[in-house]
Amino acid sequence: MENKNGGLQRKLNPMHVWAIAFGCVIGWGSFVNPGKKFLPNSGVAGTAIAMILGAAVMIIIAFSYAYMVPKYPKAGGEFTFTKNCFGKNAAFLCGWFLVVAYLSNVPMNSTAIGLIVDGLDGKADILKFGFHYQIAGFDVWMGEVLLASAILILFGYLNIIGVQKAAFVQTILSSLLITCAVTLCLTGIISAKAKGINMEPIWGFDKSAAMAANATTAEIGQFAHKGTGGILAAILATFAIAPWAYVGFDAIPQAAEEFNFSFKKVSWIMVIAIVFGCFVYTSNNTVAAAALANWPDRVMAGDWVVLVAAEELLGTFGKVLIGVGVSCAVLSGIMGFYLASSRLMYSMSRDGYLPKWFGVVDKKYSTPKNAMIFCVIFSLSGPILGREALGWFVDMCAIGASIGYFFTCASTLVTARRDGDASAFLKTMAAVGVIFSVAFMILQLIPIPGLSGVHFGKESYYLLIVWIALGFAFYMKERKFFTEKD
Repeated sequence: MENKNGGLQRKLNPMHVWAIAFGCVIGWGSFVNPGKKFLPNSGVAGTAIAMILGAAVMIIIAFSYAYMVPKYPKAGGEFTFTKNCFGKNAAFLCGWFLVVAYLSNVPMNSTAIGLIVDGLDGKADILKFGFHYQIAGFDVWMGEVLLASAILILFGYLNIIGVQKAAFVQTILSSLLITCAVTLCLTGIISAKAKGINMEPIWGFDKSAAMAANATTAEIGQFAHKGTGGILAAILATFAIAPWAYVGFDAIPQAAEEFNFSFKKVSWIMVIAIVFGCFVYTSNNTVAAAALANWPDRVMAGDWVVLVAAEELLGTFGKVLIGVGVSCAVLSGIMGFYLASSRLMYSMSRDGYLPKWFGVVDKKYSTPKNAMIFCVIFSLSGPILGREALGWFVDMCAIGASIGYFFTCASTLVTARRDGDASAFLKTMAAVGVIFSVAFMILQLIPIPGLSGVHFGKESYYLLIVWIALGFAFYMKERKFFTEKD
């Protein structure tokens, strides 16, 4: 149905919105990062504590979103809040970094598609055909690029032809995803009771040092995180990327103009998405360690530990279970972040912060077509850069989300003081959210002695510089708008 007013249509119900949020929160990382980051950096205990603390902080920040969405029920979310509370320049800064927080998740998920096929195939060679090259020591093959690119284009098209169709697909994917995660968790609990649990080293270990020393399983303990400083570093290594882990619950305000239900339900939808997300991250990580007595060896060998654990617990069915689960996680992440990114860029363009081209709405489907085309083009960088770019995109997402959280909580404090309709509890939560947002940014950007592995890697700094330069170019193109008085 065409929208005669040229805007967005209200077609999203609460289940659609939960599916968008949860599908964004849980992507490839919940299935791949236990072996790459969580277990070596933080172990079982450190990851569980970090994820629970991260979920608690996100729920605190969610109170600010729940307060602000009814105040400004427009696409754009944090950008819209900041524009009304801090003016044009702050709004552009917030909006541009939010775009990278959402949009970086799309190529990030796409690079995991080849991993899924390789892991399930066993031979790891189905997609390894055609030309290939190396980036950061990782081989990128034409077959992987073609498959990932095809999926990115397909899901971009689904978002263009109608939000309701996209939301329906998202709901199916998110429902299958949580079903797979719960099944794996229950299986892991039953198996752990039967075999006993050995998840040492529970606080993780220094993977780089262990690799340099070519350590065996018996020697891993020498590199385990111990003592107050080591345990704190283990927890912070995962806690610092909580903005990346939970980014997606805040995608809800981006679709505010398309809700067909009361804004009073927003807070509960956010909290449920965060809690479900915490469960999946913690469960996958714990089950992987519990099922594999020699998980440090598996980590050192570069194995996909969640897949290996599922296969050990359930045989071929376990492999299929992980295949379905991670496929749903990847595809729901692509779908959800496409929606959030395009709506944010549409909102910024409509208000004059980005060129008008980004604000074009498709006459037939009433969706931000040009913004979506830009998102697809940007996302195609993922398959080209290869799997080693995953960590770089994680860092970009984490800093962008932290900036968005900061401005949302700060906007809540300004609005609460202006309107005088907020409780002392809400204002306290908003103040705490500001503090944690700043703490996340410090942990991500500034190297702190004794906390190795927490802050950005050099490649991430390069990407950050490129993104800032691109934003500056757009800012200068619209500079007359930014210098005009309202």
